[in-house]
Amino acid sequence: MSKFPPKPGPISAKPLGILLNDVFAEAYAKQGFAARELVTRWAQIAGPEIAAHAEPLKMQWPRPVEGQPQEPATLVLRVEGPMALEIQHSADIILERVNRFFGWSAVGKLAFRQAPLSRPQARKRPAPPDAKAVAKVAESLGDIEDEQLKTALARLGAAIKRN
Repeated sequence: MSKFPPKPGPISAKPLGILLNDVFAEAYAKQGFAARELVTRWAQIAGPEIAAHAEPLKMQWPRPVEGQPQEPATLVLRVEGPMALEIQHSADIILERVNRFFGWSAVGKLAFRQAPLSRPQARKRPAPPDAKAVAKVAESLGDIEDEQLKTALARLGAAIKRN
């Protein structure tokens, strides 16, 4: 009999995106999206100028008629109020880009809902602290031999005092 417990097996950690794939797929399917890439890659598909003011809300598929080919869907976009008219004028471009992404004429028309976009705006990075404030904090740090560490601590201290 061995004194030591058996060695554990290899760790098989999976990325969170893979673990939640089924959860997200079900949520997107309820909104009519066959693939979530239309939502997650919207800025690449529609272009940054359109994506800054509009985002896909859902896709509405018409009921299939037996013996008839599937009719294209209606893509519902959430659009910021002031830009709705501008986005509406870009409808042909949006349809072309979305259908090029799908590889077939999946979307036949667009519908617009005016509302604020759901994603938060990108935060601007704060400006670096003033050099005088960094020097003042560096003086109060005392004896730190590592010059890079001292400089980093001085910048951190100045940034904290500024806020």
